[in-house]
Amino acid sequence: MREKGNGKESSKLNIAIIHPDLGIGGAERLIVDAAAELASHGHNVHVFTAHHDKTHCFEETVNGTFPVTVYGTFLPRHIFYRFHAVCAYIRCLFVALCVLLLWPSFDVILTDQVSVIIPLLKAKKSSKVVFYCHFPDLLLAKHTTVLRKIYRKPIDLIEEATTGMADLILVNSKFTALTFAKTFRRLDGRGIRPSVLYPAVNVEQFENPCAYNFNFLSINRFERKKNVGLAISSLAKLLALEGDAFQNSELAKVSLTIAGGFDKRLRENVEYLEELKSLAEKEGVSDRINYITSCSTAERNKLLSQCLCVLYTPKDEHFGIVPLEAMAAHKPVIACNSGGPVETIKDGVTGFLCEPNGQEFSSAMAKLFKNPKMAERMGEDARRHVSEAFSTKVFGQQLNRYVVDITRGKMD
Repeated sequence: MREKGNGKESSKLNIAIIHPDLGIGGAERLIVDAAAELASHGHNVHVFTAHHDKTHCFEETVNGTFPVTVYGTFLPRHIFYRFHAVCAYIRCLFVALCVLLLWPSFDVILTDQVSVIIPLLKAKKSSKVVFYCHFPDLLLAKHTTVLRKIYRKPIDLIEEATTGMADLILVNSKFTALTFAKTFRRLDGRGIRPSVLYPAVNVEQFENPCAYNFNFLSINRFERKKNVGLAISSLAKLLALEGDAFQNSELAKVSLTIAGGFDKRLRENVEYLEELKSLAEKEGVSDRINYITSCSTAERNKLLSQCLCVLYTPKDEHFGIVPLEAMAAHKPVIACNSGGPVETIKDGVTGFLCEPNGQEFSSAMAKLFKNPKMAERMGEDARRHVSEAFSTKVFGQQLNRYVVDITRGKMD
């Protein structure tokens, strides 16, 4: 729908957003921010999903910021803990089919994670399809056995072919854009290049005064690829430091909080939590660690406001929203020197970029522990950095420009 006013044409678009599962995670945070920001620009936004647990989701999905409609909750997420990809395809195809058959045409349909629905969405010529590629799924999937390789081969081919059908492809970092080109060589050979749209953080939610207690904080989903064990081993190495390293310190007060998205339906979440507890016992630091599963946004913000710094442990992370949230909360971040964090953290200014081992992480932790004023100074620089480059306002302006331009045919 186009509206005119004051001699200028303003674009008020009907936008559908399709996402597989509205839980708690980085991908979900981006989708929620996209919906909220597009709505704030005057567009009619409607989110569709196959699963929405109102007790395990971001507040915006239940407080009326935008409508959420669920289709296909009866469809399985897996078959005896196998065939997750096929089940995800079926669930998303069902959602897309319901959107096409039960709803009028949308000007723009934004989707992510599952590209197989793009050809179906393109059936309506009046709709432009925008696909947000967090990371090529074929690189996230396991190809460890012959059977897995056979199972994944058609799925991987379908992913590349259908991704290329989108009118616009967005990625979350330059790192992902480079990986996209290396992975989808056919698309790259055809000149299909994704545009970078960095995820964002709402800096205003972290306005409360903050403290710098001797608590290190790790926030991640309870998944093995998040490498949370590095935080535990780094804490153990920090506590093992002797000699002059901590003269007149309060080492006895040092603790680690491990918080993040946890879904008891997912076997890996349950198993990994137990693995982390076992590692803590082995390292002799179990009495220093507090585990918080699926904390609310308010609880997360409180944790951020009271910690000394945030430990971000994934290696080659596609982007990583947690470092932005930490820096917005006036806290420095210690992260691996790879992937998205290289683009968001200023080494030595807003945090430290380290090799993914306990020695380097514990060394950076020791610097902040010995000098809390450094943590405070870096936290202020971090807050300023995020406000200028990664706020939801900046994200919303860029996304709005993309969707308006794609409907006007201005995109290459």
